[in-house]
Amino acid sequence: MPLLRSRGQLAGRLGVRGWRWRLARQVLARQPGANLVLCRTLPMPALRWLERERDTFGHIVYLIDDDLAAAAEDVTLPAAYRERMAKAAAQQSHLLALADEVVACSEQLAEALRKRHANVSVMTPPLIAPLPALTHFDRGPSPASPWCIGFYGTRAHLADLEKIAPALEAVQHRRNDTELELMLGEHAPATLSDLPRTRCPAPLAWKKFRAYQARQRLHIGLAPLRETPFNRGKSFIKFLDIAAMGGVGVYANRYPYTEVVQHGVNGLLADDDPGEWQRCIEWLLEHPGQARRMAAQAASDASHIGDPTRAQEIITALPIGS
Repeated sequence: MPLLRSRGQLAGRLGVRGWRWRLARQVLARQPGANLVLCRTLPMPALRWLERERDTFGHIVYLIDDDLAAAAEDVTLPAAYRERMAKAAAQQSHLLALADEVVACSEQLAEALRKRHANVSVMTPPLIAPLPALTHFDRGPSPASPWCIGFYGTRAHLADLEKIAPALEAVQHRRNDTELELMLGEHAPATLSDLPRTRCPAPLAWKKFRAYQARQRLHIGLAPLRETPFNRGKSFIKFLDIAAMGGVGVYANRYPYTEVVQHGVNGLLADDDPGEWQRCIEWLLEHPGQARRMAAQAASDASHIGDPTRAQEIITALPIGS
């Protein structure tokens, strides 16, 4: 929005959930011809109103970052999450019908959506967080200065984390120079939350997480990802998140991470065997100089692939920015 405003466009963000919908509806009613960007889902009152008033508005773009239908059918996901995704998937056909263009977060997700919409493009995640100095790598891991190993996925990735749990159990029991942070709060598996030197802060809302991300320093980030239809639609945002916290990542050896991670250069790729994850984590701990060099390369690559000007170019190419 700042970019559009700088180019003389009138742009704003409207919350439409709960009590905010009444105010948003009044604002929209005074904006005939306005171009709209819809994100992920809409509350049913807003969706029904927009369907009735579709001809009042100009170009509509639908932004989506998950395969909602696949999530609803994935029995390995938490039941409450699946139920929420099922409701979202049920209304998605309505959103696709409203949209002139669909913008997906990854090529795989775009391919799935092209079966349902004629105009689908890709906008991969931009890096919107500052990259920190890597001074936390100045000292190698020790009991007095343990290295932080972190997982910052949502509950949707709980089964992915459980897949590599034996690796984390082995590392935390065999060593005394690591700290494990799992941002899952009460949802963290007991087998992991009870490990020594392990903390499980509660998940944070997006703005609060960004503030936490800016101050928390990470040495080794974890991005497991099982082979599932839901996971196939994922973006490489965890690569950017780990770089933003100053870390080097161990990533699942599959799309989307194979698109951005060069094994041994800007991170490590691990197959599904927990033993391989353990070897990757311990290799980084035992080679702190090389871990730092990989973290530095990851930061450089994150700046390139997450360059916000790429997203800006896509936005300004859309009719909403004209």
